Amino acid sequence: MALLAVTVILFATRLVAHPEDEFCVPGESGLDPALCEALSTLDSSTATNEQLKPILDDRGLERGFWSTAGLYVTIGVRHILPDGLDHILFVLALFLSSTRLRALVVQISTFTVAHTVTLGLAAVGVLSPSAGFVEPLIAATIAFVAIENVFLQDMPRWRPLIVFIFGLVHGLGFAGFFGELGLPPGQFWSALIGFNIGVEIGQISVVVVAFTLSRMLRQKLTRIDRESAYRRYVVVPVSALIGVVGLSWTVTRILTQLA
Repeated sequence: MALLAVTVILFATRLVAHPEDEFCVPGESGLDPALCEALSTLDSSTATNEQLKPILDDRGLERGFWSTAGLYVTIGVRHILPDGLDHILFVLALFLSSTRLRALVVQISTFTVAHTVTLGLAAVGVLSPSAGFVEPLIAATIAFVAIENVFLQDMPRWRPLIVFIFGLVHGLGFAGFFGELGLPPGQFWSALIGFNIGVEIGQISVVVVAFTLSRMLRQKLTRIDRESAYRRYVVVPVSALIGVVGLSWTVTRILTQLA
C-alpha cells in the first residue's frame, strides 16, 4: 500500500487541476482514428440534438446500444485509470479508513450511489456545475477524509453521510465529461450507462490492488499486534501524505480560478 501511494503521489504534479479527458491523443489513445474524429465533432455547447452526429463503428454504421455502451465503459475506466488521480486518492483514503470489510463495503457503496445520482442529473442538464467550483471541492474531500484517518482510528459513525455528500461532489466531476461532449439522443443513455460502469470498474480495480498490497504488508508485520503496526506504519503516514496532496490541490485550484 505504501509503495502504491508513493508511486501515485509522484504523478501528482501532473494534476494541478482535474485532467481533461483527452481520449484522442494521436499515437497515444489507442482508439480508432475515425472514432477520434467522430468524438471530436461532438460539442454539446454549440450543437443541437438535430446537429449532433452519431458515433460510427469501423464499418461506418451508427453504433447500437451495446456497442456504444462498450466504448464508453472503456472511456469510463480510463477516466479513473490512469487519468483520475484525484478520484484514486479519494478511494484509497476510504480504503485506509476501513479496518473491517463491512465498513469498506458501506463506504464504497455509498460513494457509488451518490456519484451516480449527480452524474446522471448533470448529464441530462438538471445540474450545470462550474468546474471552477467543483474541482477545488473534490480536492478538499480528499484532504478531509485523509486527515480524518490520521486522527481517528476507527471509522466514525458520521462517515457514511460524509462519503455520500462527497460522492455527490465527485459525481459532478465525472459529469464534466458529458458537459463538454454531446451525444445524439439515440446514443446518450447507452453512453452514460457505459461510462458509469467503466468508472465503477476503475474504482473496484483500485480497491482490489490496495487490498492485495495491504494483505502482503500485514503478513510482513511480525509484531504481536499487527493491526496497530499496520496503522502506525501504513495508514497514518500514507493518509497524511494524501492529505497534504489534497490540501495542495485545493489551494492551487482555488488560486488558478482567481488568477
